[in-house]
Amino acid sequence: MTIWFLLIGIGIISMIVQSRFKNKFKKYSEMPLTSGLSGAEVAQKMLNDSNIYDVRIISVEGQLTDHYNPADRTVNLSPEVYHGRSVAAAAVASHECGHAIQHATAYSWLQFRSAMVPLVNVSSKVVSFTLMIGVMLAIWSNNYLLLQIGVAALAVTTVFSFITLPVEFDASKRALVWLDSANITHSRYEHDGAKDALKWAAMTYVIAALSALVTLLYYASILFGRKD
Repeated sequence: MTIWFLLIGIGIISMIVQSRFKNKFKKYSEMPLTSGLSGAEVAQKMLNDSNIYDVRIISVEGQLTDHYNPADRTVNLSPEVYHGRSVAAAAVASHECGHAIQHATAYSWLQFRSAMVPLVNVSSKVVSFTLMIGVMLAIWSNNYLLLQIGVAALAVTTVFSFITLPVEFDASKRALVWLDSANITHSRYEHDGAKDALKWAAMTYVIAALSALVTLLYYASILFGRKD
């Protein structure tokens, strides 16, 4: 029962954080950047300042679809960020370039995360049906094998969620330091806006990790509780 309350609580908090983040992004997307640079230009300057010349900056469809792809060394920016000349666009663009810098400097947490990707991809594909069918088999036939596989797969994705946190925090830290040193965020108002936007973006990862942990505890309690 306690885990059910945790699941419901995490679900509610997740919706609040997601809504808060979207509102913050909208707010700072309407705050013009004094330097007048677009997100793409901010990204290019940050890469150049970091002596990284083998990473491409491209525009991808969607909203809040921004990410760095280490496989093809691309900084992928949503149209609103790529073309935007706002504090939010600068914050997001520099954050994604933070990941590119992590890659170029062999940042240990990013390397660890990247090494887990193949295993996580497999785990993500099997976790849903193994848990669903596994619970039914455990109840109906006292067979726990599939449930054990599901819990193990869920454990992998949960660990991955937590490993993602230092990677995201570090990328935001690099972004904010560079935005100040490169004089992209001219005023304290712009700096605080970029920091606030990135803080709420990071919160979505924190909640996702906690949600994964509570879900893991729920299914683990079924597995070990039923076996007892």
